Amino acid sequence: MMLGHSQANANDQTRKHKARVAFYLHKMAKLLLDRADVHDDSKLEEPEAQGFAEHTHKLAGQTYQGQEYKDALAGELKPTLDHHYAKNRHHPEHFPEGIRDMTFVDLMEMLCDWKAASERHDDGNIRQSIDKNTERFDIPPFLAAILHNTVKEVFEV
Repeated sequence: MMLGHSQANANDQTRKHKARVAFYLHKMAKLLLDRADVHDDSKLEEPEAQGFAEHTHKLAGQTYQGQEYKDALAGELKPTLDHHYAKNRHHPEHFPEGIRDMTFVDLMEMLCDWKAASERHDDGNIRQSIDKNTERFDIPPFLAAILHNTVKEVFEV
């Protein structure tokens, strides 16, 4: 069956559009792959390495965002965390306006970080982490819903 001129033109336009979308998706994927390669590298160097070496194992047995956990973050670990947040844009604390200053790429890395961190806690749960961080970081309800939807699509398959 021969295509008419207008259908052939429409198909050409669709192919061009598809190629552009693929270009941008690959660009986003490359940004995520680059983030994966350098995620938390600052924890492996001073001034962070020693602080995390001393405190990470203690946090694993604590409930995320429980009082003991919050006390640890606000205490001896605070200078280490302040440096870490300043160097790593996947943390809302990195930005003056918190999560509202983040990009989708930042948010994707943040969600993967939260998921991996939840696996380090004895009672960790990514959905509970999202709920607790929704309050902690004043995340709008629609964005919290998107994070939960992403957990279902990415981590629960």
